[in-house]
Amino acid sequence: MFRDSVEATEERAARVARARAEARLAAGLRGHPHVVTVHDVLEHEGLPWIVMEYVPGALDLRERVHRHGPLAPAECARIGMAVLDALTAGHERGVMHRDVKPANILLAPDRSGTPYARVLLTDYGIAVQPDAGETRYTLTSALVGTPGYLAPERATGGPPTAATDLFSLGCTLYFAVEGCGPFERDTQIAEVTAVVLEDPRPPERAGALEPLLSAMLVKDPALRITAGDTAPALAAVVTPVSRTRTRVDPRSHPAWEGSAAATETSLRRPLPGTVPAAGYGGSGQAPSLSGAAPSGWARPGAPVAPATSYGPDVHGGAGFGPPFGRSEPHPRRSHLLRALVACLLGLVLALGGVWYAVHGPASGGTAQPYGADVALTRPLQDGDCVVAAWPGRPFDDVPPRLTVDPSCAEQNPDGQVMALVPSASADEAGRRGPAACEQRTREVRDKLPDVRSYAVVPTRAGFEAAGRRTACLVLGAHGPVYGPLGDHRRPGMRFVDTANMQKRDCLEALSPSAARLVSCAGSHDQQVLGFTRLAPDTTLAQAKSLSDAACARNVPPKDYGYDPSRYEAASWAGNAAWTTGTHLVVCTVRKQNGGTMGKDEP
Repeated sequence: MFRDSVEATEERAARVARARAEARLAAGLRGHPHVVTVHDVLEHEGLPWIVMEYVPGALDLRERVHRHGPLAPAECARIGMAVLDALTAGHERGVMHRDVKPANILLAPDRSGTPYARVLLTDYGIAVQPDAGETRYTLTSALVGTPGYLAPERATGGPPTAATDLFSLGCTLYFAVEGCGPFERDTQIAEVTAVVLEDPRPPERAGALEPLLSAMLVKDPALRITAGDTAPALAAVVTPVSRTRTRVDPRSHPAWEGSAAATETSLRRPLPGTVPAAGYGGSGQAPSLSGAAPSGWARPGAPVAPATSYGPDVHGGAGFGPPFGRSEPHPRRSHLLRALVACLLGLVLALGGVWYAVHGPASGGTAQPYGADVALTRPLQDGDCVVAAWPGRPFDDVPPRLTVDPSCAEQNPDGQVMALVPSASADEAGRRGPAACEQRTREVRDKLPDVRSYAVVPTRAGFEAAGRRTACLVLGAHGPVYGPLGDHRRPGMRFVDTANMQKRDCLEALSPSAARLVSCAGSHDQQVLGFTRLAPDTTLAQAKSLSDAACARNVPPKDYGYDPSRYEAASWAGNAAWTTGTHLVVCTVRKQNGGTMGKDEP
């Protein structure tokens, strides 16, 4: 309550100005996949009101834990990775969140309707907003945070930093996995005191997440774990690797998608000349953005038994004399023993030569970098487009047979190598490669409608031939991507299908059914804003007339800063989305008068 009217007027004006300044900073994160967009700050009856994106079907993390109980460590880590990605994007722009807590993390269905799959950080960088029922403290007009979740240096008057946001994230993840905060007390003053002076309550359910939580909740910000080290630690909890396999590790995709991947019944494309149940691979026939769907698709067959893992290495040692307490063997027996060993060694070498002649590499004696199942005779390089023929259900235990499509178009590739992760040993590649690939490919995957990460891990025998590197693929989740992805695409590239259109692409519409990629710095007809899914009973012919309205409803251009009096929603529907049953359409924005757009667009 204000002491007098003059103070009230000045304080209200300061609040509004401060909120607007923060909103402008937060607007720099517009379009980030894990941030709720801030549109505007309005003044009503002397108070600032924040206009933010509406997220249908969302439930905040605090309410989810209250309704359903604490979450599993891997699910907490998945949420933590998304929030950390949002925080890092803000920190790179100099924007601190200042109030990371469970109530500010929204969990919403994704495009497929999977509950809680979408993670969004809300209230980003907003210093003032109408009271949400939780007490906030201010110090010299600067937001400190919520009791129990603010960092100790903030509670004692220090400035907001990336380290303070990381501490608050640690408290939030602790709450998610334990069901209560690490410094939860009966009163708010007691919580603030505990944050500054007391150790966090020892976790009981955190499991693999416990060491990371301890590192995030260190009192001294100089000794606290950094965001750069937190990201791979969270990824390791999300995608644990318990042993090194002779083949590609099947758990290179996110652990939380495992159950869905095992039960989905989407269609796949077989390789030519193979039984349709062999998975999907290049057929040489590319669907267009409109017209009849290609034939030759079939449901994947039953999974094949997983690969046998390596056993422990056996290392022998040789000394310079007999072991202590033993006598030297008899000379004649020693000669006989040596002869027997030599014969056995010769037999082993001979049998090994026969095996290698039958099973070894066919060309030039080069080791297969990723094993016989993957069947590549050279290491994958950054940008290689691949065709994947799965022997069972895609993304199950048995890796696909991969072939490289040098043109990135001729064989309708299923994916592309987006990164290479070096390792010191094959064992390290098996342990860390999948999680590292999950992290390295996240940026491009967040911009595409239906893809997944997959790590091609070298075998022990092929580790050197693979260049000591794990290849990080981005593969179509339900079928091919029909061309290059991410930064491997070049302006002027014509889209064969919508599968490799990504958010913020600028397009030149060549016809109602054809488009090509152009630079956003020049003139263009449309820009991709996002994706939406049409009803399962919608036909491709119906999609042509329904998708614009669906995009206007679910991905409205005004949410991205486009004036609704000048711009309108548009869309592209590709054959592949109906062949695979995903029914995803690409939502774009264009000028209502049909004019071209330029680099100064929102």
